[in-house]
Order: sequence, then structure tokens, then C-alpha cells
Amino acid sequence: MICDRQQADMEVDVIISGCGPVGALTSNLLGSLGVRTLVLEQDLAPHGQPRAFSCDDEALRIYQAAGLVDELRRDMRQSQVFEYVGNGGKRFAQVHPGQTDFGYGYTPLWFFHQPLLERSLREGMQRFAHVNLEIGASLESLEQDATGVTVRYRQVQTGEVRTVRARFLLGCDGARSSVRKALNIKLSGRTYDELWLAVSGSVEGELPDMCRFVCDPKRPAFVATGAAGQFRWEFMLMPGETREYMERPETIRQLLTPYIDPDRVNIQRAQVYTFHCLNAAKWRDGNVFLLGDAAHTMPPFMGQGLTSGLRDASNLAWKLHRVLKGMAPDSLLDTYEEERRPHVESLQKLCIRVGHLFLARNSVVATARDLLMRAVQRIPRVKRFIQGFEFKQAPRHYQGFYFEGGSQDSQAPQGSFFIQPKVRLSSGEEVLLDEALGNEFAVLCRANAPAAQREAARNLAEALGGRLLAVQADADEGHDVPSVVDVTGKLDAWFSRYTADVVVLRPDRFVFGAVKAEQLPELRDALGV
Repeated sequence: MICDRQQADMEVDVIISGCGPVGALTSNLLGSLGVRTLVLEQDLAPHGQPRAFSCDDEALRIYQAAGLVDELRRDMRQSQVFEYVGNGGKRFAQVHPGQTDFGYGYTPLWFFHQPLLERSLREGMQRFAHVNLEIGASLESLEQDATGVTVRYRQVQTGEVRTVRARFLLGCDGARSSVRKALNIKLSGRTYDELWLAVSGSVEGELPDMCRFVCDPKRPAFVATGAAGQFRWEFMLMPGETREYMERPETIRQLLTPYIDPDRVNIQRAQVYTFHCLNAAKWRDGNVFLLGDAAHTMPPFMGQGLTSGLRDASNLAWKLHRVLKGMAPDSLLDTYEEERRPHVESLQKLCIRVGHLFLARNSVVATARDLLMRAVQRIPRVKRFIQGFEFKQAPRHYQGFYFEGGSQDSQAPQGSFFIQPKVRLSSGEEVLLDEALGNEFAVLCRANAPAAQREAARNLAEALGGRLLAVQADADEGHDVPSVVDVTGKLDAWFSRYTADVVVLRPDRFVFGAVKAEQLPELRDALGV
């Protein structure tokens, strides 16, 4: 439908519907890129409920890109170890995320308190005069044409109806997304029959250090010490148990007793839920995009629900910025779903497999599982695979906006998430690599490369509107281009592994391409600069 742009009360570049963690994070990323953004949130106040509970190293790197990782991490708790226990409470597997380094700058399991996380994300939005949050704004309708979207919304306190015009609209409004419903985009997948009771609360006195998956068929459960004095318990409902029975205070007290003195617990939330594994039929409709739970929902067994939404934001924000600035064609935005959907679907399948393995309801099957898991861990490589959390899939895109369109070869550099070791700046300060790269495209080369190669890399970085960094093995190498010292040797090892002279990193820190110097013209053509 063709819309009259003059009818809108205001005009921005991007409208975001929903200010949960995904919407708030997206607005921070867009704000850091100078994109005029309006966030519409229906609720008058943050919901205050500790729903999401954990995140990973990729999430922290994305928070770092938004300039908020230090503040957010102050309220988080790093998980050092978690365990799986089976029949009779006997442990059959243990994982050590606190000792695991996948190379992205952080360990891979962190707990947070969602109300604190959301508060920090909203405060982060205030850094940008061109980002505004309107609370109590209920989306009523949207209309779009070839050049943008007009959104009509109602102020719930006054009843006033307003309109806003933008080039793009992002639906970050959860599993019951109003944006998705307005576009009549269907969800497909599965809602599981299993019901769970989730109990969240604060604990008086010293907290036990615990993260345990209870895989006992008598009562599967999850128990973990969270951040900010919080604790989380989740219990599967057994046949015949009702929502009303499970949510009674006396039932909750009985369930908590094996893990903690219930008199020490101040319960903040106790709610029965089921989980879903769903995907929207499409994540883009013209100038409208779905992110997070609006686009896909994730079983809880790997703690990837929120992080998947953050990955959506990281993938899409820079693409929107480049299209808005005329630096890329609109077709770049098609690569959002092309890149993200396969990764989401593969994670969904992994979560389901983990759930089937660890939530066996038959005692004989559970006993066999426990024995098998203990037996296979006598093999050193299998033990490392489990204890090192290697069953968590590495972030990877096999197609999309990459050199040669990506690669199905998992050993190819393009489409992989680039490492983030510490580097030393010319000032002598040591920082994580992304701090030296900025938020745009980045080009890396070796400092000892021939001068012509360094100059070609510099020209490419300038054409991309990004930054060039030369990687030095030590502080004594030349400084004719901006350089950092590879204090860990991991960057040098990466260049050697792929026999590359130059690597181009996208703003979301996925590798666009890594090539020998003679391939630079091809790489530049593929980038369209």
C-alpha cells in the first residue's frame, strides 16, 4: 500500500518494536553507527522478571561491540563448571567452561539477572541523542511501500494515536510478535508436551556454587547459582501434576529442599511453562525484519535462546547502516536470513538432541545412558570433547555476503567468526582485538608484508570506510601503517593456517575473506568497492 509520508508525526531511519534485550541491544548497535532509531515498547515499565538467565562468549563479544560489556559483566557471574547427574544423583559428565577458550575473548558460559541486564541496555541507549525510546506505545498497524514503512501506534496512557515513518521496521517483540502477526507470517515447528516449573529467587546468606543438570527420570531438573544473589531452579512436571499444584508455595518448598534451605529463598517468580522450537516462514517482508523470538524460538537445553537473538542483531545492524548510507545495495539485507537461518536451525536440532539424551524418562534407558557416558569418557579425546564444551557449535555461515559467496568447507576462512586475542597498542596498553578495530569493516595484514601489499590493504580499508591494522610479531617492526603487536601469537598462527596475506573482517567480525596478495583485486570486486 502506498503511504503518504506527510501524514507521519515523525520520521526516523529505523523503528524497533519491542525493548526487551534483543530490541535494546539492536538500538545500541544502531546508535553506535549513527542510525536514527525509535524504539516502541508497549509496557510502561520493564517487566522485572528474570526469564533469560545465561549467555555465552559470543554474546559478550556482541555486548563489547555495543560498548557495554564492562558494565554488563559487572552484574554477571562466570560459570566455572557444570555437571550432569543421573539416576540416584550420581554424576556422569562434567564440563569446565571456566577453563575453555574458543578464541573469542571470553569464556563460554555466563549467568546474568535479566532486570539488571535490561536496565543497563536501556541506559546505554541514552548515550545517543538520535535513539529514542517511547514506552507505553502499542503498535496498531503498519503499512509499507517500496521506500519505507509507516507505523501507527497508540499511547496506552492517553489513547493518543501517532504515526512514524522509517525506512525499516524491526520486529523484536517476542514470540507473540505484533509485527509478525500484522504481516501474517506463519510459524512452523513444534511445541513440546513437557511442562516445566521455573522458579527464580534471591538467596539470603552465602550462595552455593552450583550448576547442575539433574537427569534423573524421577524428576528432571536444572539448578544453578546465578548472578546478583539469584538462583534458578527448573523442575519437569510428572504425569498427573497440574499447573496449580506445582505453583503452590508448599509444593515449591518441597522441591527446593534437596538443594537449599527454602527459608533462605525469596521467590520472585514461579511459573509453569512449556518450550517451543519454531521458525517464522520468513524473516523479511519488504522493509520489515523479524529478530529474536519473533523469528525463532529455541529449546532451553543449551541456553541459546537470547544469544540467538543477539546474533540476529549483530548480523543485521551493520547491513542496515550500509544500505541507509548508500554504501551497499538493498540486496545485502537478503543475506540476513540467508546467513542466520541455517545456524539457528542447526542449533535448534542440537538443543533437541541434548534434551533427548539428558531427559530420558525411562529408568532403564537412563541407567544405560549413565553407564555409556562414563565409559566413553575413558577415551581421552572424548573426555576433552565433553569437558571442553566442544559440543557447542562454532558460529559459522556457509553462504551469504562472503568472498565467493561463502564455502561449505568448514575449514575455509570465509564465514567463520574471527578470533579475538589480546593485542598491544602503540601506547603499550593491551586490549582485546576488537577494541583496536572499531565497529566498521576492518582489514588486517602482516606488518612485515611488502610495502606494496600494505598500501593495497590500506586502500581497501579506506574504500570500505573501515580501518587497517598491521599485525606485528614484536614492537620493533615498522610503523608505516597502524599496527598492533600480536602478544599471544594467535594472529600469526591464524594467518599461517590459511596461508593468507590479508584478511577482511565484516563489522560483525565474521571473516569476509582471507587471501594471498595476488587475490586482492578479486576480493575488492566481491566487496563492491
